[in-house]
Amino acid sequence: QVQLVESGGGLVQAGGSLRLSCAASGRTFSRYAMGWFRQAPGKERDIVAAISWSGGVTYYADSVKGRFTISRDNAKNTVYLQMNSLKPEDTAVYYCAADPQSSPIVVLTTLYKYDYWGQGTQVTVSS
Repeated sequence: QVQLVESGGGLVQAGGSLRLSCAASGRTFSRYAMGWFRQAPGKERDIVAAISWSGGVTYYADSVKGRFTISRDNAKNTVYLQMNSLKPEDTAVYYCAADPQSSPIVVLTTLYKYDYWGQGTQVTVSS
């Protein structure tokens, strides 16, 4: 089992940057596929980015391609989401998710495939 704690959210002006972190407990973090999702008020929780446990395969939603970067440091049990060129439409609660995988190249892009979730961190982008 793994516990996830997000941090790094906040208020930023459009065009600015933030880096979210997700710290995981558990000795087998390096074998978990990880993902970042976001949920705006009144909307569904959507995938933002995902990364395989090897770190070698990544996925990005079209809306964030070229602006966001997902990465992980297995030695620190942490996954990151670097967000640049932020837009007001990026405003949402951002959630970290994890799921154990046997393959080092699997990325999970569907919400229901993740077993473990963090509590979320608010990102607000002002215009």
